[in-house]
Amino acid sequence: MLNYTFESGISGHIAGLIEQKRSNGFAYDSGEKLLKRFDGFCTEKYPSAVTVTEELAQEWCRLRPGQGAAYHNNKITILRQLGFYIQSLGLQAYIPHSFCKTYKPILYIPSGEEIRALLHTMEISPPYSNKEIQRLEEECRIMFLLYFCCGLRLSEARFLRKEHVDTKTGVLTILKSKGDKDRLVYLPEDGIEIIAAHKQRMEKEYPTSPWMFPGYDPEKPISCSRVEGCFNRCWNRLPFSSRIDKKPTPHCLRHAFVVERLNDWMLQGIDINRMLPYLSKYLGHKSPSETFYYYHLVNKAFDVIRLKDTTVKHVIPEVIPYEND
Repeated sequence: MLNYTFESGISGHIAGLIEQKRSNGFAYDSGEKLLKRFDGFCTEKYPSAVTVTEELAQEWCRLRPGQGAAYHNNKITILRQLGFYIQSLGLQAYIPHSFCKTYKPILYIPSGEEIRALLHTMEISPPYSNKEIQRLEEECRIMFLLYFCCGLRLSEARFLRKEHVDTKTGVLTILKSKGDKDRLVYLPEDGIEIIAAHKQRMEKEYPTSPWMFPGYDPEKPISCSRVEGCFNRCWNRLPFSSRIDKKPTPHCLRHAFVVERLNDWMLQGIDINRMLPYLSKYLGHKSPSETFYYYHLVNKAFDVIRLKDTTVKHVIPEVIPYEND
């Protein structure tokens, strides 16, 4: 079922692409939204177009003022998908190729000690006079625990429903996450009691809300800006925060989970090559290489690698050349 009405000469192909994506199990809501903009673009500038031509593609893909590289690449990707769909019908369609290189900033991944200091600061902070604000702050603290102890994504905790939290078995059911994937996440034993108490409170105070972490309006999930704002405020209270140039984000707690887990395995002498596929599935990654990418971003992680490395000491050091006077 379509969420929008399409009116351009390519509307039939646009609707066909969306229906194909959804029949393959993809939500494709953001894709449909961007295709609606493309449909409006075609209606305004190329009303007679019935397929993707090179001229149309170049105009749509042109980088405009105020558009970032990521959004520009999304525009190209959506047009490529439409072009391939049209070609699959045996029709002619132009496929654009040029992408912008996006800059990925280096993240600061807080250590386990820094995260524990953050959570402790939130625990001992004076209560807010506004009960709703106080409730949201307490929700954020529990969400930060889930990010750090279970490696959840920001949206996975925000959209977690009560019915998907089994406090008897300690299992969270994550549905339609990144890549439209579902998975089970097992809580650590010392976290089950915290989550169970929170769920019981939410069921009592907001019985009609389906969310584990309801927002200011309990019928809606807590907002992304609320979570990020709470994290920034609490991080800035820490005495060492001013000495760190790159500020972490809530998503960095997921990175920290990976680093802590791999470091712990290496220190115990556990073969991480065997364990990495399991960790990758637990996190909802496509492959172990995507999981290990989280790890190589952290300078502190290499201290553990050097400690456990058994090869480097056998490498003959490079001789520094010098010139005779």
